[in-house]
Amino acid sequence: MERNASEWSEFLNQYASQHEAAHILQTSAWGELKTAFGWDVVRISVDGVGVQVLFRRLVRRLGNTSPTIAYIPKGPVGADWEKLVPELDALCRNRHAICVKLEPDLWEDQAPSEKMLKELGLRPSVHTIQPPRTVVVDISAEEEHILAAMNQKTRYNVRLAQKKGVTVRVCSDVKVWQALMEVTGQRDGFGVHSLDYYGRVYDLFHSDAVHAEKPICEILLAEHDGIPLAALMVFAYGKRSYYLYGASNDEHRNLMPTYLIQWEAIRWSKARGCTEYDLWGIPDEDEATLEAQFTERHDGLWGVYRFKRGFGGKVLRAAGPWDRVYNPALYAAYQWWVQRQTQDAMGG
Repeated sequence: MERNASEWSEFLNQYASQHEAAHILQTSAWGELKTAFGWDVVRISVDGVGVQVLFRRLVRRLGNTSPTIAYIPKGPVGADWEKLVPELDALCRNRHAICVKLEPDLWEDQAPSEKMLKELGLRPSVHTIQPPRTVVVDISAEEEHILAAMNQKTRYNVRLAQKKGVTVRVCSDVKVWQALMEVTGQRDGFGVHSLDYYGRVYDLFHSDAVHAEKPICEILLAEHDGIPLAALMVFAYGKRSYYLYGASNDEHRNLMPTYLIQWEAIRWSKARGCTEYDLWGIPDEDEATLEAQFTERHDGLWGVYRFKRGFGGKVLRAAGPWDRVYNPALYAAYQWWVQRQTQDAMGG
């Protein structure tokens, strides 16, 4: 059965009362965010298993008749995926999906067996949407133990920022956030979302009471003598918190504000009852390769790995992605296009 945003939030709350909370990308707020920026969202549930599915039109000028890509970020919610297949198939075919891409809320060592994947009609995909590998910090211990587990240099930088007078506070001014994001994007050579996008994120995850009894998100701002130096958006949902977006100024980087603001995000997460802090996104290489090359590599996510590794977390890789194909001919063309885009991005 299809559910609206409020009904889906109620379903997630009921699920969380018996199990671990769903991933933040399966929340109604995330679906509403994506709806505001070009995706369509449909939420379905069958016998205690549910999924939020995002649809993207491939040829916009064709409107509702356009072929689409269906995408399930960090779902389904629940273990008995097979219960969803008939309704998911009907939904995807009705919306002209050439395939549905599944990136589940599972780590690689939790992946379903090949037999189960085959029975579900899922095939491995080379195209990921979310970063497949991350660093997750255990924040269940007392603060001194979390600090002790960090790299010595990281711990030193946290304390240096404190000693030099860097302060961190909650901030509600999305324009200040956006200004720091623009500086970061120009310095590091990546695109940033618009002010409207980040404003919508903040409204949905912080201010919209329909989706949560208390704010899921805060903007933390690191300052020195009133000058904004760094900011991040931290999200808490269930026992997990997530560092999805971060920014920093070019001024006073020697004061190490990015280290202190991460520490304060961890402390904020602990106060919300979280036991894990997901640093979200590092190069998709095994840990031995990461450790062997991080001092020399600066491309892609290598710079952020050099920073994130210092917080004492565990390198984990997500299970999947897998595709369930509905239109083999268009799917083959889509795969070719994705490979070309990847080659172009790598200069191939």
